[in-house]
Amino acid sequence: MPDFLLEIGTEEIPARMIDDARSELVKRMAALLVRESLMKPSGGKPVEDESSWAAYASYSTPRRLAFRVSDIPTHQPDVTEQVTGPSIKVAYKDGKPTPAAEAFAKKVGVDVTALEKVTNPKGEYLAATVTRKGRHAAEILAEAVPKEIAIYWPKNMYWRAGKPERFVRPVRWLLAIFGDQIVPMEFAGLSAGDETFGHRILGAGAKRISQANAYEAALTGAHVVVDSSQREYKIRKALDAATRTVPGARWREDAELLKTVVNLTEWPSAILGSFDKEYLSLPEEVLVTVMRDHQKYFAVEDASGKLAPHFLAVLNTDGDPDGLIRHGNERVLRARFNDARFFWDTDQKTPLRQRIQMLKAVTFQKDLGNYFDKAERVVNLGEKLARSGVKVNSAELQDAAWLAKTDLTTELVKEFTELQGIIGGLYAKAQGLPEHVATAIYDQYKPESTEDSAPRTLEGAILSIADKADSIAGMFALDLIPSGSKDPFALRRQANGIVKVLADHGLPLRLGNLIRDSLQAYEGTEAAKKFKKDVGAIAVEICQFFKERLQFYLRDVRNFRYDAVNAVLAGAYDRGDDEVPDLIERSKAVAAICSSAEFEPLFIAFKRIKNIVRQAKEKGFVVSELQAEEKFKSDAEIAIWKEFQRLAASYLPLRKKRKYVEAFRELAKVREPVDRFFDSVMVMVDDPDVRAKRLGLLNYLLETFNTIADLSELAPEAK
Repeated sequence: MPDFLLEIGTEEIPARMIDDARSELVKRMAALLVRESLMKPSGGKPVEDESSWAAYASYSTPRRLAFRVSDIPTHQPDVTEQVTGPSIKVAYKDGKPTPAAEAFAKKVGVDVTALEKVTNPKGEYLAATVTRKGRHAAEILAEAVPKEIAIYWPKNMYWRAGKPERFVRPVRWLLAIFGDQIVPMEFAGLSAGDETFGHRILGAGAKRISQANAYEAALTGAHVVVDSSQREYKIRKALDAATRTVPGARWREDAELLKTVVNLTEWPSAILGSFDKEYLSLPEEVLVTVMRDHQKYFAVEDASGKLAPHFLAVLNTDGDPDGLIRHGNERVLRARFNDARFFWDTDQKTPLRQRIQMLKAVTFQKDLGNYFDKAERVVNLGEKLARSGVKVNSAELQDAAWLAKTDLTTELVKEFTELQGIIGGLYAKAQGLPEHVATAIYDQYKPESTEDSAPRTLEGAILSIADKADSIAGMFALDLIPSGSKDPFALRRQANGIVKVLADHGLPLRLGNLIRDSLQAYEGTEAAKKFKKDVGAIAVEICQFFKERLQFYLRDVRNFRYDAVNAVLAGAYDRGDDEVPDLIERSKAVAAICSSAEFEPLFIAFKRIKNIVRQAKEKGFVVSELQAEEKFKSDAEIAIWKEFQRLAASYLPLRKKRKYVEAFRELAKVREPVDRFFDSVMVMVDDPDVRAKRLGLLNYLLETFNTIADLSELAPEAK
């Protein structure tokens, strides 16, 4: 069976967008092939699971996206199916076919006498068994593939006046071959052919591809390594070789930078450059940021891990035999380092403390005020958090909160915005401020992802939480809420950061209180006058937002079962059980009992109890609030009530001490009296007083024993 190859040739695509685009193109093409019965997922896996696909390969460079799949059948399989038509009553009149029957026969391509009668739940109908001939694969591909080329891009552009197609960059050529034949398809005014183009300089000119499996070799001959993983390997080898020319040196591993240069090149090589040792007097963070973020250079370190006066640049060419490119890069880097040194020296003339008032001229958000206002709110919020059982140096925390954003007024941060926070911490240290103040300022934006580390100190942790919580509260109050893939203020990342800091430092802070205090910090301010809704409604929205972030953290980061997470989070805010470290411990305990068969009947019992109480309340039935002296009419009720009281006496102290596994062992003893209760007592009786007391007994059971986690949410069979 033949292979199919598709290549979309473009002008240079931004490096940050290439990997996602290649992945989406593959998924779109796989879904198309499965939908048209040209490829079958294996092992019952969904189309989205790449392990289910047939042999395929995907390629990308700055100038192309490509997809190749092997062994595609030349035709769709024929499909035999039964088609249902009009009802018998409509299809026949006086035993003769009506126009409706004849029209149906014509539609399915059979004689009216060949129609069948079938019976379904709606009655008797006419039907026909028809065989649909499979279409040629090339015909299907020519028709369907152009629709799949229109993949999602964070930014698109038009390049043909008055034409509808959009792409991240103008499309310049299309290659589409099935076996050894061109697939006759069109996109953006281009007709697909069997030609591709090599490296813009080293392999200029069209290259004909005769077979899909000759694609990689043909482009290699045109100085294009079309497989991104092979380019990464080639870059690593080139960096290693260049670094070996400096005794004892090694290049500093940087996954994000490596990913970037892989997507910036088609035929990579590497060169080693140098800079004057005098620049090493600047902080390493400044030097590495200039090299990494502004020039896309890799830093070089010596055997002890200290920065060496060298850098590595990845080129998109065959090398630099005459050293001209190296000299040019050294000259550019020297100018950037001179700028950084000038800004560093200039900034030191105005200490951070003198910059606090300057924050009034720096806008945080047009409706939320300036950074001085934000600093004031963060100071107050930090003080409240510090009084919630966290042992920090309050004076140092307050100092760090006031100074945290002052580096936004410095020339160095204006030039190198990636260094905000870091520069503040470095300046604080250089100006002799306490170590914990400098460290807290340095770490204030941490963690920037779930893989990033939390702030190193408690002062830094509280500052990070307060800063992020203030931003979330303000943006939600203005209805600037994340939606779908849009999150312009990175609120999801900030909420994820809060959850991670609370977890990593084991801080006993309630999220509900944090949300309330964050909103209260705006009370009486000009910003509060611009809130879009009531503070209570805003708090509810933020609570739901954090619940989603907690679900993400517990499921995807900590890998707890989905039903265990749902059970733990159910009602957590309402009960005040929303301390992240405690949620983690409860998730561990719930996950442990889910693997034990002895608890399965208990989950079922609690689900039944919860449904009975819920349905009773929905119908308006009274549910009594039971007291210890409550009088029941039957001996069975009295005995069970007393047994529940005894179990509560042993269960509740364990629950209070957060010994959750031991508490669950006690909870397992509830199963037997619950079973006896349902065997001997009818809850929904006609007598309203008796019914109310029995519903109250069940509700007491839920409120007393269902607070570590909502056991009715658990599904023992789920994985």
